[in-house]
Amino acid sequence: MKHLFYLIVVFAFCYLAIGCKKQTEDFKSASLQDYYPLQVGKNYLYRLDSTVPFSFGSRLIVKSYQAKDSVESTFTDIQGRKVFRIFRTIRDTAGNQPWRFAATYTATVTPTTIEYVDNNKRFVKLHLPVVEGYSWKAHSYIDTKSINSLVPYLDEWEYAYQNVEQPYTVRNITFDSTIYVFQHNETSPPGPFDPNNYQQRNFGVEVYAKGVGLIYKEFLHWTYQTTPPPAKYEDASYGVKLQFTGTY
Repeated sequence: MKHLFYLIVVFAFCYLAIGCKKQTEDFKSASLQDYYPLQVGKNYLYRLDSTVPFSFGSRLIVKSYQAKDSVESTFTDIQGRKVFRIFRTIRDTAGNQPWRFAATYTATVTPTTIEYVDNNKRFVKLHLPVVEGYSWKAHSYIDTKSINSLVPYLDEWEYAYQNVEQPYTVRNITFDSTIYVFQHNETSPPGPFDPNNYQQRNFGVEVYAKGVGLIYKEFLHWTYQTTPPPAKYEDASYGVKLQFTGTY
């Protein structure tokens, strides 16, 4: 009977050990820095397509530029975390005009996340573990619920990893290992656009390549109002598409 008890204990231990090992393997994750390798002095070049309302909101138009994101410096925040300061400059698509300043961003590296501040809004862009299907509330630091919120349309967005470590092609450049970050895709009320009816559109995705960083971004938010007349796209409607073209 004593030998039988020992055998049961051994089998139970082995079962738990194998189960734990399998669980660990299931959640094996790449480092966030593999897909977002920020370095002071690095410059990232993009084709930038900006969607904006035109002529008192009568329609949406796209304005295109060359964009350069330059990792300018680092500093330590009050929580002791390393923060990268990033400057964006833009110029015409032909590259004939000089670069001009457009915006400043920051990216904070934490043990489990990459947090990105854009226009004073903190987004949790990446989150461990980097595994297929993993999701997180990316806008938890943004006021989306109060009566004073300027961005209620960002409420409850849940980012999720798709196509982890799969290839992705941007402007004829193929990257062997990438992560596709699905952010949101909603049309309210659903259905095709009708100029006689109110509608809002919210969409977002980003793609990161191993050893490179952000290679593709698409974000779109617009609200079409019919009351009071005349019907129009609201001034706060906007969109951004970034397509990687190179780095140095």
